[in-house]
Amino acid sequence: MTVKRSTKAISFATTLAIVAISLPQTTLAFAPSTTTQHTKSISSTTTKLNVIGEQASSIGPAQLLRKLKSDLPQIDWLASGNAPSSNKIDIPDHVAHVLAQHDAPKRIAENEERTQRIRSRAIQASEDAMKLRGMLTGDDDAKAWWRTQRSIPEGGRKITKDDPLTVLIAGGGLAGLVVASACHSKGMKVALFEQASSYAPYGGPIQIQSNALRAIQQINPEIYEELVKAGTCTADRVSGLKIGYRKGNKLAGLYDAGDWLVRFDTVGPALEAGLPATVVVDRPVIQQILVKYGFPEGTVRIKSRIETFEDLGKGRGVAVTLEDGTKAYADVLVGADGIWSQVRKNLHGLEAGAGGFAASGAAGGALDDKEARKLAKDTVKIAESADRRFSGFTCYAALAPHRASNIENVSYQILLGEKKYFVSTDGGGERQQWFALIREPAGGVDPEPTPEDPHPKLTRLRKEFACTGDGDDDGNVWDPFALELITASTEDMIKRRDLYDGAPLLTTLDPQRLLSPWAKGPVALCGDAAHPMMPNLGQGGCQSTEDGYRLIEELSKVQHTKDVPGALGGYSRVRVIRTAIIQGFAQLGSDLLVDFDLMMTIPLLGPFFLTMTQLSMPFILRYLYTPSF
Repeated sequence: MTVKRSTKAISFATTLAIVAISLPQTTLAFAPSTTTQHTKSISSTTTKLNVIGEQASSIGPAQLLRKLKSDLPQIDWLASGNAPSSNKIDIPDHVAHVLAQHDAPKRIAENEERTQRIRSRAIQASEDAMKLRGMLTGDDDAKAWWRTQRSIPEGGRKITKDDPLTVLIAGGGLAGLVVASACHSKGMKVALFEQASSYAPYGGPIQIQSNALRAIQQINPEIYEELVKAGTCTADRVSGLKIGYRKGNKLAGLYDAGDWLVRFDTVGPALEAGLPATVVVDRPVIQQILVKYGFPEGTVRIKSRIETFEDLGKGRGVAVTLEDGTKAYADVLVGADGIWSQVRKNLHGLEAGAGGFAASGAAGGALDDKEARKLAKDTVKIAESADRRFSGFTCYAALAPHRASNIENVSYQILLGEKKYFVSTDGGGERQQWFALIREPAGGVDPEPTPEDPHPKLTRLRKEFACTGDGDDDGNVWDPFALELITASTEDMIKRRDLYDGAPLLTTLDPQRLLSPWAKGPVALCGDAAHPMMPNLGQGGCQSTEDGYRLIEELSKVQHTKDVPGALGGYSRVRVIRTAIIQGFAQLGSDLLVDFDLMMTIPLLGPFFLTMTQLSMPFILRYLYTPSF
């Protein structure tokens, strides 16, 4: 039965992805040149909120629907009345039934002991990272195996247990650490180069969803057990979409601010596939566990950015040059260096400015607000060179040390609105990780603090999600939950960055790339370097984890170095279709979320759209939570 359901899920997911790619609005978003032209056509001014840049409006069919709606006579009576009380119930019967199953995880209420344990573990992990524990330093660095170029005959060498495959990894984020752990689990010799000067805590906790947990479990059961032990289960409560402010009418349905639109569980599809339940773990803790249990001490070398590489050809491996001129040699190079990957730049022959500084992962924690402002402007140019798509959104994010008012019933929710939406998820330890995504052109920055306004980011967000008086600039009075989390955060906790991703399908006619999308010779890409995606599904890190598992599974079959290119090509062909579909889901979801409020006012179409979203969620989750990848 499970196999049949999985097959249906894949078929349904594929159909949805094709529809997503076919939509005019989404197709425009996939084309970098069109997006650039659209952005340039908007004059750069200062908004009412004193934010440099200008909010972008809806594009495609939604723009036409909004104009049509504004031109029609507005009848106040249709929008009056009481919304159904059923929209306010956190856990409906269909979710309660799944959560009550004997093998479903049971919610244990937040308590002081667990809160202290989780927060202390995160602080300790951050301190360990700053002290460079487990990193390659001193004499060990000078004697590292990768510094010596081996004499390998033309045609390559045989791989044996005593003379294993050697792998260099660019990037020490989640993708790179998982690949390094997988290499070591298969007996390979591995070295990882991270450009940051330390593993600074940045980006908040990571949702390790069921599919990623299965990949880690197959790579190294001890790592899996440690992550589950350190994490907070989020699959024991409801997830879903809410409307941010009162919306709708008697013909399409009435909804008060904070009413549920769609509710679902994530544990049902996981149980069907025999997968573990999703957990959330602090980023420094994940790094600490992977460094401790994944590979030997001295595997990771910091302050080491891979600048260029040379394919030595005919099974003789690859020669790498670091930014400081240091040389490194191995049989394989894996580029796990993020969306602005330097390895990808060299692999695909992109323009000189395509390899930029990573604003996330291990390196991002080094950015202060001044550096972030400069990076926001620089990234616009980098994206054009790197052939990356600006999503149309800027994102404010923080981890609020706050016990959410709905913590016992809700693990993940999105408050939807026009031009923006607010995402929140349980971060463990009575903390909430939140994201405010606002549609506007790339490169915008907040004003610098002044005596009159020492907290410009908080000032903007309090206006954007105002829950009293006249509400936001569009007159919408938001559900108070958004401000509950925003006001629980301090200015320095809040980070801002524009969101970029990549086209979900190949945008090239190069035969080599069509046959081997993410690999060439002894070099391959994984994680965000291969398939950056919007955060809506929480699958960015999960797909990176799947990449690491599949990449090393293919490499573990290699018995001679001349077979490395074939193995890497096979890995990329297996992974590209699945990640493209999930990228398509994430892009489509992001583009539609800010037009959800429009759907709420259209008779027949609104209820139909909501019903189809509710019905499709289990199928989408079944596709995500597959036990094989």
